[in-house]
Amino acid sequence: MIEPILDRLTRLHPRAVDLSLDRMVELLAALGDPQRHLPPVVHVAGTNGKGSTVAFLRALAEAAGLTVHAYTSPHLVRFAERIRIAGRLPDDPVLTALLEEVEAVNDGRPISFFEITTAAALLAFARTPADLCLLETGMGGRLDATNVVEAPALTLLTPIGLDHQAFLGPDLASIAAEKAGILKHGVPALTAVQAPAALAVIEARAAAVGAPLLVTGRDFQVGPGAGGGLRYEGPGGGLDLPQLPLPGRFQWGNAALALAAAARLGAFPLDPAGLNGAVWPARLQRLTRGPLPALLPSDWELWLDGAHNPHAATALAGQLAEWNDRPLGMVIGLLAAKEAGSVLAPLVPHLCALRTVSFASEQLHLTAASAAPAEAVAAVARQVGGRDVAAAADLVSAVTDLRRVLSGPARIVIAGSLYLAGTILADNG
Repeated sequence: MIEPILDRLTRLHPRAVDLSLDRMVELLAALGDPQRHLPPVVHVAGTNGKGSTVAFLRALAEAAGLTVHAYTSPHLVRFAERIRIAGRLPDDPVLTALLEEVEAVNDGRPISFFEITTAAALLAFARTPADLCLLETGMGGRLDATNVVEAPALTLLTPIGLDHQAFLGPDLASIAAEKAGILKHGVPALTAVQAPAALAVIEARAAAVGAPLLVTGRDFQVGPGAGGGLRYEGPGGGLDLPQLPLPGRFQWGNAALALAAAARLGAFPLDPAGLNGAVWPARLQRLTRGPLPALLPSDWELWLDGAHNPHAATALAGQLAEWNDRPLGMVIGLLAAKEAGSVLAPLVPHLCALRTVSFASEQLHLTAASAAPAEAVAAVARQVGGRDVAAAADLVSAVTDLRRVLSGPARIVIAGSLYLAGTILADNG
């Protein structure tokens, strides 16, 4: 059982986020500095798209026969999702022993949950042979617990938007400066399309540390191709791509970043068919089995997306705009700390009806956050122009009510917190 050790680790000090590298460096030194004994590392920061980019890059590498470590967060259903060791999710006994070992070495010193689990991941990766190691930051970059690798092979920046302002800064430039803190001296860096304020900060940081910088849309890109497919142009040459396994036009940029990174690494032949192996749950994922899809007629569609901040909501809104072939409803649940109005504003113009839910999640005890009351989110939705908005008692009530008010066949999207997505996938994934 992994739950006892996870429960102990969640009670560690400091429980709330406390961005620093000092505790992490001390713990890793006591563990023998595993971060210095990793296969080539690709370090990924950004606000949205980190997980999808990692999924695409891992799929490309594994299709070429490489073994890949991957560290991502948060998990949706099982903690093991965070630490993929040489391509495999470890069993709970393996993880329990690993976490207990790191806990014992830490010996009661102040440490956060994310720091100690990151240390455990780095220790596992150092002990297991692999060809590539993909590290996703938890929140920031400069002071993120993953930013202890001194010489990664590449650094990647996915789209940067407003999120976690209490920790990363009040505006886009401040947040970009924190994310760009992963850039290292002389290490090639690649960035997604960024807002001008963010790109200026990234370019300045790259120049300051002498990091060669490639920019999506300038140096590489994915766009429409022949025959309804896609076309990549950039490092590695031009490539015709299949339709991506992760739906949504916003995934084109994530795929472009992964393809350019793979070409820049030069460690394996670049076969675009490898993208077909990318799997990243709760990012425009269609739900087809479980109790929630069973509530709907067979010609209705139920989708899940973890859009929980303004930047992700804007990306989701772009897909909603293309889904104009049938009535569209949404169920949304957000954390109290999120700016609900900024998330809801780009979404509500595309919706015929909206139901809000509060939720409980086993993962919420890992954070200092809580779910926002459904009535409060509904009130904000009405303020930003939402039509047919109501708070629902739970997910079943929300989906059932949307079935009642929408003219079928219709499409329903469940969106919001990734913690909500995890509870849904546990029964409907």
